[in-house]
Amino acid sequence: MFCFQCEQTARGTGCKDPRGVCGKQADTAELQDQLTGALVGLAYAANDSEPDADTHRTILEGLFTTVTNVNFNNQAIRQQIDKTEKEIKKLVSRCGDYSSQCSKPYGYNVSELWTADEDIRSLKSLLLFGIKGMAAYAYHAFVLGYTDEEVNQFFYKALRAIGTDGAQMSDLLPLVLETGQANLKCMELLDKANTETYGDPVPVKVPLTIEKGPFIVVSGHDLRDLHLLLEQTKDKGINIYTHGEMLPAHGYPKLKAYPYLKGNFGTAWQNQQKEFDGIPAPILFTTNCLMPVKESYADRVFTTEVVSYPGLVHIDEKKDFTPVIEKALELGGYKEDRKMTGINGGDTVKTGFARGAVLSVADKVIDAVKSGAIRHFFLVGGCDGAKPGRNYYTEFVSKTPKDTVVLTLACGKYRFNDLDLGEIGGLPRIMDMGQCNDAYSAIKVAAALAEAFGCGVNDLPLTLVLSWYEQKAVAVLLSLLALGIKNIYIGPSLPAFVSPNVLDLLVKEYQLTPISKPEEDLKKILG
Repeated sequence: MFCFQCEQTARGTGCKDPRGVCGKQADTAELQDQLTGALVGLAYAANDSEPDADTHRTILEGLFTTVTNVNFNNQAIRQQIDKTEKEIKKLVSRCGDYSSQCSKPYGYNVSELWTADEDIRSLKSLLLFGIKGMAAYAYHAFVLGYTDEEVNQFFYKALRAIGTDGAQMSDLLPLVLETGQANLKCMELLDKANTETYGDPVPVKVPLTIEKGPFIVVSGHDLRDLHLLLEQTKDKGINIYTHGEMLPAHGYPKLKAYPYLKGNFGTAWQNQQKEFDGIPAPILFTTNCLMPVKESYADRVFTTEVVSYPGLVHIDEKKDFTPVIEKALELGGYKEDRKMTGINGGDTVKTGFARGAVLSVADKVIDAVKSGAIRHFFLVGGCDGAKPGRNYYTEFVSKTPKDTVVLTLACGKYRFNDLDLGEIGGLPRIMDMGQCNDAYSAIKVAAALAEAFGCGVNDLPLTLVLSWYEQKAVAVLLSLLALGIKNIYIGPSLPAFVSPNVLDLLVKEYQLTPISKPEEDLKKILG
């Protein structure tokens, strides 16, 4: 086993036998590598034969399956490998010439990548982990009926590059930046899918109190799964609560119209083993952020989509949530209202400040900047995690001056989203723009402000302070770099898969800066 795709990788270098820090066993990691190798083979097969919608879906499902904290189930991964190999055979049968590139599918060994020259390994890892993150976004759009051929084709191009021997840094670096451009298009596609399906998010205050009676907790990122569950729980007397990255769902008009979508349960994903312990309700995981499930609540955890864990009930593509609903009624929920709080003791959080909401008051924002009421914007967001050092983000936000605004997105916001920092000109100083994929909203807001002030994005009074954990954060970072955005602060540690030479290149070209101490970084940023 070797895996270093997440921020918490062992010793900051890589997880090895017998298991990863995330709880992934060595045999599971090996199967995920086999699946990745099969996907490389499928990309080669698709190069000489026209891939169809089934091929595209196989690529998305396969890559998504290997994202951190998604799938711990060897049987499910083997099924995905079988599905991929079946798709390869289908395409190869169309090739005619078996001596062509179509013969390559059956043999790419991903372990060769982990032992390659460190700079080549670094760039291929950025490429691989970037498209894994992008696949998650593309999959969410796909299930809503939205797809983009340019995005689909890039997955094949990137996978073939990963499987190509003899690649040089000069070949791979442009492709890494192209991954960022492709992911930007992918995030735009998902933004369109979500907003055209559920409406433009609006600001909303979300309670953290759990009302008495039966309830279901929905975790992950997939809005469609939440919507389907809301439909199936009509008139059942069951309340629905979001968890983790599902929090921004409260801002979508079509979803918030359901009166029994009540509030948010718990804090960030890494606290689930404590917060789910003894919970009198079922939990539905729709995407990643599943941790190894403790026996004390294993009987009430359900998975769907590509998420899977041994011994848990899996809701298949028919999306019949009857087992989840029956479990909620059986457990009955709390006997009295249960008041929960955020990390800092707050009992409500706000969300829904996506690009539409922010740009609707752009004139107020611009006037506040021109008058000096707003001195600086910080985008503080990204993935949360359990590794020490992430309190930096709580301290950073709490220490930001009163004439600054904090935009945030992704689950990293749980470090500070229950803080009350007050308002500037009627606008809250903390504005949650949504899930990690909603970085597109932040980019659109930055572009609109730059246009209003007649300058480039890098000339705005705006600093990005990012936390990363898994592969979607890698994809977002590559998009920011592809846009030429500089002076990004990143932490809590640098990726283990980035070699010194590649890091030096990123620092020189983009002024990518590791976080230090909140006070020092604020002083450096604000002068």
